[in-house]
Amino acid sequence: MKVRHLLVIAVATLVIVTGWLPREDALALAARTGPVLVFVVAITAYAELCAVSGLFDAAAGVAVRVATGRRILLWLSVAALATLCTVTLSLDTTAVLLTPVVVAMARRTGAAALPLAMTVLALSNTASLLLPVSNLTNLLAAPDLAREGSSYLAVMALPALAVLVTTLLVLAVLYRRGIGGRFVAEPGPRPEDPVLLRAAAVVTVVMVAGFVLGQDYALVATLGTLVLGTAVLLRRHSLVVPLADLVPWPMLLTVAGLFVVVAGAHAHGLADLAGDVAGTGAGPADLAQLAFVGALAANGLNNLPAFLALGPVALDDAARTATLLVAVNAGPLITPWGSLATLLWWRQVRRHGDPSDQPGWRQVVGQGLVLAPLAVAAGTLAVVVSS
Repeated sequence: MKVRHLLVIAVATLVIVTGWLPREDALALAARTGPVLVFVVAITAYAELCAVSGLFDAAAGVAVRVATGRRILLWLSVAALATLCTVTLSLDTTAVLLTPVVVAMARRTGAAALPLAMTVLALSNTASLLLPVSNLTNLLAAPDLAREGSSYLAVMALPALAVLVTTLLVLAVLYRRGIGGRFVAEPGPRPEDPVLLRAAAVVTVVMVAGFVLGQDYALVATLGTLVLGTAVLLRRHSLVVPLADLVPWPMLLTVAGLFVVVAGAHAHGLADLAGDVAGTGAGPADLAQLAFVGALAANGLNNLPAFLALGPVALDDAARTATLLVAVNAGPLITPWGSLATLLWWRQVRRHGDPSDQPGWRQVVGQGLVLAPLAVAAGTLAVVVSS
């Protein structure tokens, strides 16, 4: 466990032990965040089981075949795959499990890895707006929208589409030279267990249907994990991935610690400060102010603490909730630490990419400086139009 994880956990423990977070607030926090943490555990384990079952490799194979030797179609297939993975299995799944698959796909087709890898990075963040399960921030915001009588999907559909279209247009312009021409693909890996692969595909479709229909996301993810885990055990007689490695426990404890620390700060006046900085109105100028502050905070700190800090001045209004989600989901593309998905993506690129064709921090920051303002502006404008 890294020092930063231990520090957050230690501070959170002190917040609880000293009573800095009142007992009533702590109980309310547990009731609100408990299902979210259960979902994170389940969906992370499920994504690992999908990788073991060969689902990501199979999807990459389909993308290569669909491209029919054209690099532009290969890029569009990767974009579609990254979007689908992010929307249904969360942005961190895309960063961790899809990145090495796409890097291998680039090697197999002789394509430049940079445009494909950078597309995965962008879409792991900007495509994470459509469903509650796409991002941890969405899961935290969805119950507040429900209490206001609003459907999450109805509120976020147009902003999510605006951000996605903007992202694809920007990426197409930035990497236009690297996605032209044709390729000849080497044969891809054959599935080790076609039966297990089909089982993973069926369970995933059922889970996604449950998410879209608004079923209890923690329950759906848990049941899906149990079913696919049982199938893996029956077919392979072991999970292959050690049980302790199925879930990133340090990250989970750190997230829980952040919940506690920020809740304690809100109990002592952070909400008032957030209101002074981010405003409280729902007019176009007010939403633009919230979007700017949210994106700035997400890049300066991290998108999760930024959302937690600004939540009390946004979650009582559907338009402000949507704007904050746009800011903290599509905004943190400039700094490497703005999003956990970016850090996870970077680690995977370093581990699996060719050293001669790897993106550096200059490319990451440069892409973010162009994409983040445009994506946040497009999403905020969509909120204004739809509210």
